[in-house]
Amino acid sequence: MAYKIIGDSCTDITEEMKQEGFISLVPLTLTIKGETFVDDDTFNQKEFLAKMKQSEECPKSACPSPERYMREFEGQEECYVVTLSSRLSGSYNSAVLAKNMYLEEHPEAKIEIVDSKSASCGQMLLVVKLRELKEKGFGFEEVQKKITEFRDNMQTKFVLESLENLRKNGRLSKVAFTLCNVLNIRPVMAAEDGEIIKIDQTRGHNKALMRMIEYIEADATDVTNKIVGISHCNNRERAEMVKREILKRLPFKDCIIVDTAGVATLYANDGGIIVSY
Repeated sequence: MAYKIIGDSCTDITEEMKQEGFISLVPLTLTIKGETFVDDDTFNQKEFLAKMKQSEECPKSACPSPERYMREFEGQEECYVVTLSSRLSGSYNSAVLAKNMYLEEHPEAKIEIVDSKSASCGQMLLVVKLRELKEKGFGFEEVQKKITEFRDNMQTKFVLESLENLRKNGRLSKVAFTLCNVLNIRPVMAAEDGEIIKIDQTRGHNKALMRMIEYIEADATDVTNKIVGISHCNNRERAEMVKREILKRLPFKDCIIVDTAGVATLYANDGGIIVSY
């Protein structure tokens, strides 16, 4: 049976995946001080980072409309949609609404909406898994079950170079922000049921990255059958270092590195590193 994999634009994928064309990405839009950026092939990361740095306001993101998702469903027998965590964006709810509206007119269609409870490379791993399941010949109901199990066992951790956006959106007070900068404190963060939590902190970015890797080493399981995904925001060298350190400790089946597109750039900021496994 024909199928289609769809992701919102927080699904960061490699250039090779884009060329293969097995996934369609639905763009969110980003706004800084009234200027709008569409998170598609026109997105300019360096320009966006510069404008974020200049602005005292935190950038805003707007999820795709249900109608935009519905256009992706047209003519498809099976659709699988992977979205940014529903705790961070309305993209999941928009996709669910699109599914319900589309099924009213096309009750024979099969559509699964996957709340990644993650972002960026976490969404990428879900997309890769969906493709693997379909290539193995699993039917719609089997894929629903297996992708949910995969999502529920996936973990995401990250370290931010800059805490500026956390300050701008109110997640970090100005006093705490100043203290962190003076003391060079960097938090180690994780996704827990789709929400962002702090699991540790260290002084210095490299120490924070190594602490994150220690957490990964401690809780990763069945790694010989898993892919580890690493997203970086404008710092490939740092991502390669994290890859080397992880693979020294854990024999993952593969490692895929991706650069962040618009939405993940907003969250990770310049130099940020995200790891999903």
